[in-house]
Amino acid sequence: MTGIFRIGILAAALLQVTNTHAADQKDAERQLEQLVNKTVHPVMKENDLPGMAVAITVNGKRFFFGYGVASKENGEKVTEKTIFEVGSVSKTFAATLAAYAVENGTFSLTEKASAYLPALAGGALDKIDVLDLGTYTAGGLPLQVPDEVTNQDGMIAYFRAWKPEFAPGTRRRYSNPSIGLFGYLAAESMGKPYDALMEETLLPKLGLSNTFIHVPKGRMGDYAYGYTKAGKPIRVSPGVLDSEAYGIKTTAPDLIRFVEANIGGQLSDEKLRGAIAATHVGYYKVGEMTQGLGWESYPYPTSLDRLLAGNSADMAFKPQKAEKLNPPVPAGADAWLNKTGSTNGFAAYAAFIPARKAGIVILANKNYPIPARIRAAYRILSGIEKLSGL
Repeated sequence: MTGIFRIGILAAALLQVTNTHAADQKDAERQLEQLVNKTVHPVMKENDLPGMAVAITVNGKRFFFGYGVASKENGEKVTEKTIFEVGSVSKTFAATLAAYAVENGTFSLTEKASAYLPALAGGALDKIDVLDLGTYTAGGLPLQVPDEVTNQDGMIAYFRAWKPEFAPGTRRRYSNPSIGLFGYLAAESMGKPYDALMEETLLPKLGLSNTFIHVPKGRMGDYAYGYTKAGKPIRVSPGVLDSEAYGIKTTAPDLIRFVEANIGGQLSDEKLRGAIAATHVGYYKVGEMTQGLGWESYPYPTSLDRLLAGNSADMAFKPQKAEKLNPPVPAGADAWLNKTGSTNGFAAYAAFIPARKAGIVILANKNYPIPARIRAAYRILSGIEKLSGL
């Protein structure tokens, strides 16, 4: 057999393997689309959702699926450019900025909260660690900033007068003021306003060019309208600590890119890589869930019931016993990390499994029950594991 003939046989065999792989991949992508369609269509129908966007990452490959409309008034369809409010998924961005401040040496999780804003001195925050603000364990701060607090002076007066209901570090009470102040103080430590640091530093470093706190005038046409239960168009209103707690607006492709960064995507900034890893560290065990900075985690494989319990109404609205982890425990690769988010007109969910190099974001322009989001994401991510070729 001549050398040329042998090379020809090898080339033909390689071509056959390549074609087979390509066919397998195309078939897997078709199955993925069917899985997402079969999952999303019933959710949209049952909850009367105007539009949804789903983005998935698997082994570094991204997939986008758009459904329905971004605006019922003009019939604009949901596309990869559609901007959604993500509500409390914004807290994972605030946590990343705070962890980045730690990496840069301006912020410390073990410092007292009032150290970064002298105007808070003389109140309970003299005795509360920054970490407890970031993990909702400061002592019972409420879910929302009180309506009467409308500016920075009012915010400072509120925090100075606030009296903890519980000893710091003993109860987790999910709270916008808690993690909102956490992000605010991190920005104070870096010497710039939070919004500027987010839009001029963190988001560009993450490569998120379609993610905003303030949607630019030139992109307002891509900004979806949210809808109330009564079908009224609505967008989020400004408020104290809104940027930190629920202010991010983004597209599904951008949010899945952020998820990829959390899975271990390539980032040139070493400190940013360290900051992202730091947000996955668990500081408190709360029932079946481990509370990190922004992200919440569960050992993987996990059950749907465990995820539903960890994202239940009780977890959102009632104080829960918190067991401090000493030392703190990194989530590790074998974990399911997630965060839900809502505004009056939008709903969001983001989840990822580092060990599987897989993640999902589900965005909608109407608020609908969290269990439906969890079930949809669980079904899709579980189904992905059965697909070969992706």
